[in-house]
Amino acid sequence: MNTEQILAEIREANLSYLMLAQSLIRADREQALFRLGISEDTANVLGLLSPAQMMRIASGNTLLCRMRVDDDLVWSLLTNHGKAAANDGVNRLHANILMAGRHQEAA
Repeated sequence: MNTEQILAEIREANLSYLMLAQSLIRADREQALFRLGISEDTANVLGLLSPAQMMRIASGNTLLCRMRVDDDLVWSLLTNHGKAAANDGVNRLHANILMAGRHQEAA
């Protein structure tokens, strides 16, 4: 994959993320804040963006969204390292609780 292809993929991911974020914010603001890991102020800005503004913002060469999982424990829970599939639901719930706590700390 060359540089131009990577930049095109970043732009596409940015636009998809902005459209998803705006849709979630408009449908259920509280869920959007949690699922996207964003603040009220950010949600206000995203919710009011026009399509032209979203296109302009998305066209940059920097990815707008980022990995929220930066903890070995959460990655271990999500990937079920050595665990039986029966524990998958419990592990995902535990990971979601940990990430929700971090969202509350950041807000």
